Amino acid sequence: MNAPWTKIEFERKLRDKGRLYHIHHPFHVAMNSGESSPEQIRGWVANRFYYQTTIPVKDAAILANCKERSVRREWVQRVLDHDGYDEEEGGIEAWLRLAEAVGLTREEVLSEEHVLPGVRFACDAYINFARQASWQEAACSSLTELFAPEIHKKRLQSWPEHYPWIDEEGYNYFRKRLSEARRDVRHGLNITLDFFDSRDLQDRALNILQFKLDILWSMLDAMQMAYDFKKPPFHSCPES
Repeated sequence: MNAPWTKIEFERKLRDKGRLYHIHHPFHVAMNSGESSPEQIRGWVANRFYYQTTIPVKDAAILANCKERSVRREWVQRVLDHDGYDEEEGGIEAWLRLAEAVGLTREEVLSEEHVLPGVRFACDAYINFARQASWQEAACSSLTELFAPEIHKKRLQSWPEHYPWIDEEGYNYFRKRLSEARRDVRHGLNITLDFFDSRDLQDRALNILQFKLDILWSMLDAMQMAYDFKKPPFHSCPES
């Protein structure tokens, strides 16, 4: 039996997964390089909204499966961050404002009419995993947040220059997530480093993180087919 990695080694291996983060997908590279059309930006925003609505449902599943009060007290903040509370509108509302800033209407985004089947399937698979896995495993799947602050920072730096037609108010979601993601990373990483303490469990954690990376990557695959290659779902089927 292989000896477990130290926490320092284990964290390094988790962070090494960043090379497979969806920021490196060609569709995302094009967006951050200023090469995307308004149609492609709107397609990404509309589809990503479905993922945004998935996040608090996933986090609620973690809460439902977790019997540790101290963890629930901290993890519940993630649900509030996205759904909002009191006078705080939350991340889902902020994303709807981004949608309006890129030229979509709130109604068409909420209707999910632009959500591609591949995106829907990937997001629903994520929720199903969180419901069926242990809360520690589901918490581990959230560790793609390790790589999120960098992506938000790049959007805030490059998008206003590349896409001056986007209303500046639409970027509030990215600004807000810069601090929230760093906080969430600390909590999720501590849970993962403490719980996955054998080599078998550590390998399991790396596979779980890869599963989440696959979800994010496959979402962009679906968008690339539809908006780059102009081959949306059922494009080859004869019209009835």
